[in-house]
Amino acid sequence: MDNPDVWLWIWLGTTVLFTVGEITVAGSFFLLPFAAGAVLAAVGAALGAALVVQWLLFVIVSGGAFFALRPLARRLDISAPADGIGARRLIGETARIIDAIPIGDLGLALIGREEWRVESMDGSAVAEGTLVRVVEVRGTRAVVFPVDLPGSTDSPERPSL
Repeated sequence: MDNPDVWLWIWLGTTVLFTVGEITVAGSFFLLPFAAGAVLAAVGAALGAALVVQWLLFVIVSGGAFFALRPLARRLDISAPADGIGARRLIGETARIIDAIPIGDLGLALIGREEWRVESMDGSAVAEGTLVRVVEVRGTRAVVFPVDLPGSTDSPERPSL
């Protein structure tokens, strides 16, 4: 087992094993540092380094890479809420219907400065000019429901924003 060629193949096989493990197992850079250590140990074996040197390369590089990648892994593991990102930012926003929503069909609403295809939450008709609140985003359309603004003196058809 002191033959450098044998250890070269052992280190290369270990590299492949750790790399495939990192790719297939959901993790946070846990196996990748060991693959890096095995690569450098394989380089040592290819250059004819003693077995002790190869193991030292593996242990030192694996340990160093492991501790170097921990902050990145922690940052990636933090699960930030998906609300407020992309189209989901619209959830909870108030909008005005600019093209009436027929029963069971789509209408058009102005959400902020963007026009969106909208459908009512319960499939009912919503008149043009009605204020609505976005409750969900499904693909390229928003799901809305009419809202009553307390203290509003405007008519139900044309409430003010």
